[in-house]
Amino acid sequence: MKSIWKWVIGILVLIVVALAGISWYFSRNWKPLVEQQLKELVKSSTDSLYQLHYDDLDMTIALGNLTLKNAVLRADTLVYAQMEAAKLAPDNLYDIEIKELKVKRFGILDILRNRELNIKSIDLTEPRIRLKNTYHAYNDTISAEKPKKSLYESIKGVFKEVNIGRIDIANAAFNYSKLGEDGESTDFGLDSLQIRVEDILIDENAQSDTSRLYYTKRIEAFIPGFEYAFSNGFYTANFEALQINTETKTLLLTQVDYKPALSKAAFYKKHRKNVTRTDLHFDTLYIEQLDFKRLIEKQQTVAERIYVNNGHAKLYGDKRYPKQPVNQIGQAPHQKLMRVKQMIRIDTIFVKNIDVVYGEMSGKYSREGEISFDDATGTLTNVTNDTLALAKDKYMLADLSARVMNKGNLHAKFRFDMLSKTGEHSYTGTLGRMNAPDFNRVLYPLLNVEIASGNIRGIRFHITGTDYRSRGEFRFDYDNLKIDLKADPDKPRKKSSLKIASFLVNKMIINDSNPDANEKYHVGKVNHKRVPEHTFFKNLWESLLDGIKQTAGISAEREQKWKERAEIAQHVVEQTKESSQETKGFFKRLFKKKEE
Repeated sequence: MKSIWKWVIGILVLIVVALAGISWYFSRNWKPLVEQQLKELVKSSTDSLYQLHYDDLDMTIALGNLTLKNAVLRADTLVYAQMEAAKLAPDNLYDIEIKELKVKRFGILDILRNRELNIKSIDLTEPRIRLKNTYHAYNDTISAEKPKKSLYESIKGVFKEVNIGRIDIANAAFNYSKLGEDGESTDFGLDSLQIRVEDILIDENAQSDTSRLYYTKRIEAFIPGFEYAFSNGFYTANFEALQINTETKTLLLTQVDYKPALSKAAFYKKHRKNVTRTDLHFDTLYIEQLDFKRLIEKQQTVAERIYVNNGHAKLYGDKRYPKQPVNQIGQAPHQKLMRVKQMIRIDTIFVKNIDVVYGEMSGKYSREGEISFDDATGTLTNVTNDTLALAKDKYMLADLSARVMNKGNLHAKFRFDMLSKTGEHSYTGTLGRMNAPDFNRVLYPLLNVEIASGNIRGIRFHITGTDYRSRGEFRFDYDNLKIDLKADPDKPRKKSSLKIASFLVNKMIINDSNPDANEKYHVGKVNHKRVPEHTFFKNLWESLLDGIKQTAGISAEREQKWKERAEIAQHVVEQTKESSQETKGFFKRLFKKKEE
């Protein structure tokens, strides 16, 4: 019995020794052949543009393992120069360094018998990828005239099929440099990337498999952070993390910021103009059913849903600096979307808990005022510039709710005709109960006026507009409205004159309620002609302001009568003269000079 076991053990040892010997022999003698084939494959598949170098190649044929140490894939600059001269050079040029590349469990017999390469896994440690993009105008037409060779066409002379279980990329670094037509360079980098690619199949049918993205079933990527400073020095952009999954077609960004790099004072001192200063932040931006292939190949954004959660959009202006008049006709948000060169098609954008704030520094009083729409929540649907999709439904819709000054509940709906040549749009809305003095946060700093009291019971409006005019109805229910005029810092007035001026405004000009004391209900009939230099949102506000003035009982005729009475009042007493001057300036400050 013991002798049988000796024979069995002896045979097994002989087999192991024989396999080890064969493995050693093939590893030693096949190494030059593998090196030659590997380098030739890289050269042929890149039209001799790239060359592969490495410090060491270690092979274990019996186990099907291969390890490359300090591998470098680098472009041949002479070949690239020749390709540029022949107008065949690609826009993208790569430089790749890999500390270690491990190939595990590749089937040598499959290669010999069927020219099939089957690999269980590939691990890349600390790859450094540098991508330089140089614009070549001829590449805009070459792709149409001469389709690019596919990956399968590049390798089919060596392998009939390549199947890789997974590729893991750990601690990768990526640097991007783009040289534009104007000679300006754009650069940014990413560090500590983690990427996993699963189920790679390269054969004659895989490229047309719609369930795969570039021959893969799934690509998962995690980028732990990104920060980019714009070359003009005014803004930076950054995010905390980016996660991508091509199988579920999702993209998640966290802690996203687009913010000024300078303080308000430094920003405007450097700009020297009254431009809008923008500060955007979102806790999360999540995209579902994103078409990655279109995004990569054509820079088209096609997705079913985008979720934007928890953040702010803060806009700011400083009227102490000059504002260059620019014709704003045709610059509404939906018109700008239609002019974007790359296609955008998003079924629905969900917005949740976004604070929208507009602030401004008064040029006259040097005080900051702001109006806020807190916790804005709602949806935007049919967000697209795709004319084929718009032929079926030409309207982009927005349905949003927010708290004005963090108090009154506002619900607004917008309807944009995306195919209109004159920017046709409409908006309806309601505002719930709130105290009128809540608006002093914007009125006093900018207009030197306060609302002493007032109860807003409700606002309803429906406006239709084009690039040139807005028409509609505005209904404003309120009571106990009283205005308090403040002293002009440049023109000191007696307190008694200010009280009389406030009294004149409240008694002679503004209805303290709607319906008024005579139980007449005032409806604002909006018919506002747009000033071409006013932005879409400023024109929107001025259209609503037209309705506010009418519902408060202030018509053009009544304004004229008030001015005549104020002129008469100037001859009564000096104090009344001061009061009349205050009241004469009221409309100009409150209505004529109100900015967006």
